[in-house]
Amino acid sequence: MKLTSSLLVGAFMLTSCNLISDSGTKPADKQATTETRQLISTMFELTSKGIMFGHQDDLAYGIGWIAPNGKSDVFRVCGDYPAVFGWDLGHLETGAACNLDSVPFSSMKQWAIEVNALGGINTFSWHLNNPVNDSSAWNFSTKGTVKSILPGGDKHEKFTQWLDKVANFFTDLKDTTGKPIPVIFRPFHEHSGDWFWWGKKHCSSQEYIQLWQFTFRYLTETRQVHNLLFAFSPSDNFRNKADFLERYPGNEYVDLIGFDIYQMQNQTNKQFAGKLKEKLGILHEVAKENNKLAAITEIGYEQIPYPTWWTEILWPAIKDSGVSYALFWRNAANRPNHFYAPYPGQQSEKDFVELYKLTETLFRSDIAN
Repeated sequence: MKLTSSLLVGAFMLTSCNLISDSGTKPADKQATTETRQLISTMFELTSKGIMFGHQDDLAYGIGWIAPNGKSDVFRVCGDYPAVFGWDLGHLETGAACNLDSVPFSSMKQWAIEVNALGGINTFSWHLNNPVNDSSAWNFSTKGTVKSILPGGDKHEKFTQWLDKVANFFTDLKDTTGKPIPVIFRPFHEHSGDWFWWGKKHCSSQEYIQLWQFTFRYLTETRQVHNLLFAFSPSDNFRNKADFLERYPGNEYVDLIGFDIYQMQNQTNKQFAGKLKEKLGILHEVAKENNKLAAITEIGYEQIPYPTWWTEILWPAIKDSGVSYALFWRNAANRPNHFYAPYPGQQSEKDFVELYKLTETLFRSDIAN
């Protein structure tokens, strides 16, 4: 059976009486709102209860539907929503009405507000365009892009204008009482790879760290945005703790650490589970030594071709990892074979329900209070 609400109410009451402790629950932003401080404290507390399930664009679309003509694929399968909802700000910097996956920003704001009201957690990534050639985040054909947007660079002013749009988006996220809702912000992710213009091959470690630190200071100090928790997440290609931390901007600029990992079609279940456990072991050590929340910031197996993948492969690999949440990638409405959570009739549907029933897997109803 699932965790009862009364158990979680007790956990939330504990954290509300002691929002900030010496255990590392202070946000990196020293002026963070009370609600943001409460969020990180509560997330720490919930790690003793289980792992939260997350899903990208869960309310926006799914297999065979696009909002408003449909409902969450996760809900359709297990009758509950994810605990964590992922969104992406890509194309916000261009002034577009929709993000790179055709989600209207106006709808995204409303959904994020509703998620908060329902007791869920929002996390935002940002696949921002290349500011030199205005092409996609995956275009790294220009040299020195990161250097060009740092202070003194010829694209610096353009980048600050992009950050202004991000700041405006986050400050618009307010609850019914007018208070900014707390969210997780995960910029410049998978930086240890080479597929984004901010990737390892396209800028020095110092430049990446400068980019992160400038972004943090601009949002929190210059623009006074105080409802953000900052998440640092390389890809899964780190070999050890030193490798994981190679471009780490410092504890005073980060609230949560994690990594992105996917099972590839050429991997066996055993190979993937072994790699996942290995990387989680490294993450656990880094998180413990730096007193940071840990999470699997992106994960999934496209099309989930193994019927019992959830309980036989995934869960044994992550159940003792101590991570706060695992965010599964999106179920694309316009790409029928691009999905990472089951939908009604999908072959892993029944096994996902078994995962849902586990006491240690936390969905929205488990954290709603």
